[in-house]
Amino acid sequence: MALWKESPSPAAAAAGSPLSTPAATPAERTVPERNDPSLPVSARRATPKAATEGGESVIAANITIEGKIEGGGNVRIAGRFKGDVRIDGNFTIDPGAQLTGQVVAGIVVVGGELQGNIESAKRVDVLEGGVIVGDVKAGSITVAAGSRMRGHVEFGWEEEKAKLKPGLVGSG
Repeated sequence: MALWKESPSPAAAAAGSPLSTPAATPAERTVPERNDPSLPVSARRATPKAATEGGESVIAANITIEGKIEGGGNVRIAGRFKGDVRIDGNFTIDPGAQLTGQVVAGIVVVGGELQGNIESAKRVDVLEGGVIVGDVKAGSITVAAGSRMRGHVEFGWEEEKAKLKPGLVGSG
């Protein structure tokens, strides 16, 4: 026997339920902060370091992904990825990793295998054992002994573009 009196809502009465709880109004429905110290540890979730400290996203060695990577921050691939990569940060292909697709990033480090082009990079470093099958356009490139490449390379031309006068380009 209950010590309080509850009146059922019309929906609960229609369903035949003897007890019901009134629905919360939007003002009563509050979402607690995830890092609220009053919540139990199991209900709290830490803010990812990558989002707060400019960390690095990693595709692990035992993972194969097909799709597209876009955004800011740094990305490291240790597994296999098929698709294009367009990021504002640095991009690293670890030794043993494979990427099939185009890459646009600030600094690109190739220790594994890249089948695709690198465009608009400030710097490209091809490590020992690194393989590039595709074209590279970068501000500078460093190639280690023991690496391989098949494709067209253009580097160091960014300064020349800045020196050209706008009136000389396209007139004629």
